[in-house]
Amino acid sequence: MLIYLDMCCLKRPFDDQSQLRIKLETEAALGLLGAESDSVRLVRSSALVLENSRNPIASRAARVALWLRGGPRPQQDMVVLEQRTAELMAMGFRNFDALHVASAESVGADVLATCDDQFLATGRRSQDKMRVRVVGVVELAREVLR
Repeated sequence: MLIYLDMCCLKRPFDDQSQLRIKLETEAALGLLGAESDSVRLVRSSALVLENSRNPIASRAARVALWLRGGPRPQQDMVVLEQRTAELMAMGFRNFDALHVASAESVGADVLATCDDQFLATGRRSQDKMRVRVVGVVELAREVLR
């Protein structure tokens, strides 16, 4: 299974863990990161690198950047990526969310996980117009980490 974790999943371990939801999402994200194997592969993309570079908390950005450098980033056709991002934004996705969906689709990811309720809702509403399934990170962890 090829999995794309959006930036909120990668940053979730750095959030305040006193809320149960955040703690569950953190455990799910860390579990998926630790499950990388021949059968579970995680996508690293230029979109993730770009969004991470905009993180105002340098220590968090540095930790995420270490993971992003830990594996290959597939080459993507930028023209196709830009066109698909624009289509997704027209469907109601916010800019980086659209770019992540377009990136996940372009590399053939099976699923894109997020902790963002708005992203998840837009992904579910638009599922029939997308080539990647958008799910909550906890839901995906239940599916993958049985």
